[in-house]
Amino acid sequence: MSQGEGKPAQVAANTLRGGHFRYYDFVMAAFVAIILLSNVLGAGKVSQIWLPLYNDYWPFGAGILFFPVSYVIGDVLTEVYGYARARRVIWAGTGAVLFMALMSWVVVALPPAPSWGNQAAYETIFGQVPRIVLASVCAFWAGEFVNSYVLARMKIWTGGRMLWSRTIGSTIAGEGIDSLIFYPLAFLGAEGWTTALVIQVLFTQWALKVAWEVILTPVTYLVVGFLKRREGVDVFDEGTDFTPFATRV
Repeated sequence: MSQGEGKPAQVAANTLRGGHFRYYDFVMAAFVAIILLSNVLGAGKVSQIWLPLYNDYWPFGAGILFFPVSYVIGDVLTEVYGYARARRVIWAGTGAVLFMALMSWVVVALPPAPSWGNQAAYETIFGQVPRIVLASVCAFWAGEFVNSYVLARMKIWTGGRMLWSRTIGSTIAGEGIDSLIFYPLAFLGAEGWTTALVIQVLFTQWALKVAWEVILTPVTYLVVGFLKRREGVDVFDEGTDFTPFATRV
């Protein structure tokens, strides 16, 4: 693709089949890294913050610190490179999460050396509960595809204008699906998780993730503008096959 600094040319996504982009691989790597970190560090921990107006502590999932960045990157992928290339990255992220879960199970299951006394702590940190892994993969897969689909459709509807409307709108839809799948599937009925807590954390996560998207909108504008200028194209998903069950571009 063109690497010029001029105004990017508006092109239909299906005309770029098989084309090479300068920064696409880097954006993919950032996306997969964020997904892996969010599953390792933040998925199962509930923290809390003090809300003065609420006059009480409010629980939230610790993954909120960085998981929403994956939706920002997902927005950038779809906006700059189109739905098909975003779809390819979502499948790469799904495969990476599944491989991480498998290797976590294998490494935790390996018999520890008698002189190494950290097995219990290691199991606490890296032990993957199958229910949570299933919930995480299903929620991530569905949420990211909804996010990408909504953004791609809205880009056509808006004629490429009002980027903020489709990044925020797609996040409302995608993060909503993600939270609706993950928290009930992972924690409903689990020890220490009441139904009220699951519902409370679910809606808190959804609201905070959308808020993150709003806060990071100026950054999204900068990154999208930079990539479009450097890649030399502005991709519209006209005539795109929106099935999620493909990896071709």
